[in-house]
Parts: sequence; structure tokens; C-alpha cells
Amino acid sequence: MVRCIIDMTWRDRIVADPAICHGQATIRGTRIMVSVVLDNLADGSSVDEIVQSYPSLTVDDVRAAMAYAADLARERVLPFGATGS
Repeated sequence: MVRCIIDMTWRDRIVADPAICHGQATIRGTRIMVSVVLDNLADGSSVDEIVQSYPSLTVDDVRAAMAYAADLARERVLPFGATGS
């Protein structure tokens, strides 16, 4: 049940517009790329630290970025050179 709510949220919050950041996925209404949010998380920043660093973001925006990344990770297409074993 929770997953369905999160999926709907990221679709409402993540956009890709060719006129903004060369079409990279961004948080709606900002020029903050999802990859920037994920890089901060990967570097150990907490959700609260990210929101403090980017005041136009909300906690739900950061959660949407994580849900978006999780959906991408579920794709069945293997990266170039991957063997799948």
C-alpha cells in the first residue's frame, strides 16, 4: 500500500523537460536535478541536511527522488557490458 502512494508522489514531483537541465529529471518547479539529490544521499547527507542545503526542496521531494531511483533500479535492462550473472 505504501509503495503505491510513493509511486504516485514521485510522478507528481519529478519531471523531465527538454528546456530545463537538458531534459534531465528534476524536482518539479526547480532546476535541481534528481541526480544531485541522490548524489547527496550517496555521500551520506541526511534528508534534513539536503532540505537545508536546497531550501526549495521538501522532505517529500527527496523521498520522491529516492522512489524514482528505486523504480529505475527495477528496470530489467542491463547496462552496457553487464552479463547478468
